Amino acid sequence: MLKLIKNAEVYTPQPIGRQDILIADEKIVRVAPEITGYDKLPDVEVLDAGGKRLAPGFIDLHVHVTGGGGEQGPASRVPEIRLSELVEAGVTTVLGLLGTDGTSRSVENLLYKTKALRQEGITAFMLTGSYQYPSVTITGDVIRDIALIDECVGAKVALSDHRSSNLTQQELVRLASDVRMGGLISGKAGLLVMHMGSGKQMLELIRRALEETEIPAKTFLPTHVGRNDGLIDDAIAFAKCGGVFDLTGDQEQTAAHSCGRYIRRALDAGVSIDHITLSSDGCGSMPRFDENGECIGLTYSTPGVLLKELRWAVQHEGIALETALAVVTSTPAKVLAQSGRKGCIAPGADADMVIFDKDLHITSVLARGKLARWEGKTLMRGTFEV
Repeated sequence: MLKLIKNAEVYTPQPIGRQDILIADEKIVRVAPEITGYDKLPDVEVLDAGGKRLAPGFIDLHVHVTGGGGEQGPASRVPEIRLSELVEAGVTTVLGLLGTDGTSRSVENLLYKTKALRQEGITAFMLTGSYQYPSVTITGDVIRDIALIDECVGAKVALSDHRSSNLTQQELVRLASDVRMGGLISGKAGLLVMHMGSGKQMLELIRRALEETEIPAKTFLPTHVGRNDGLIDDAIAFAKCGGVFDLTGDQEQTAAHSCGRYIRRALDAGVSIDHITLSSDGCGSMPRFDENGECIGLTYSTPGVLLKELRWAVQHEGIALETALAVVTSTPAKVLAQSGRKGCIAPGADADMVIFDKDLHITSVLARGKLARWEGKTLMRGTFEV
């Protein structure tokens, strides 16, 4: 089945002007100012973008697809993500992971949820492990999980947080080494995502790992680094050593606190945009703790924060749209070792794309060449969604 998208202002994420896009099954096969000769053929679906802006589908590197939470007992566990929540937010590729609770939430369930999302129409990957160390795994070993499980591209752990296992330097180096080896022998990213809390160590263990070992900076992805100015400054220093850091979107943006503000701060410090990513922490709990470490409130995040942060960055921080788009498209594709396949609009890439109106609201989404949403109507839903 062929699809022909006409009259789109295309961002690759770089702007390339008015273009037509020809799609065959799940792949983009041609991008040109005018593609003719297909619109009158049978079995060709022609879609008019009406001059709207079209960009790669979003890649969300941090989603608790099986639900997060649990800081206030069993009733505080967040529900699983629904497919429609992802596509309505423009997310066509997702990285699923566990959080605080690696006991009642299992990596086996995470694997099957990842498989389900793939079966339902989007692209999904997963991480083994959780906050705790030693890592919970499926095969009994981090290297084996990454090497033998197709969907698994790395591992997860927590640092500088009172809920973490308080890893030693040696333990972090050993875990990162295992993740690196798993990635090498399987041809995958080999990514260690580190939940960063507000602890006083900040990124110190990562800095020492880079100084004292040969583990490359690309192995590490510290996330939630926008908690405070000290942590973002540590993350900026890490990026200048070749690393990539991940910001977490929020439901509300202000002049004093937004991912756009932190992106601007990093850019002004000389960090390239291909060292910054933005994720949602979707279905992750958002607990509030008092000075004694007691949980005093709980809510959870959604993938919709990505678009809110993108709009704020463009409209309030003066960041160019193509720059803002990079943190949810081309840079996370690089982190996942999926450049050329994901996060771009080009021949040979997966046909994942979002279409925006003039106010940067998502009107349409294609995932792997299929219409997931068109002109405000959601067409792709999970198996049991009403």
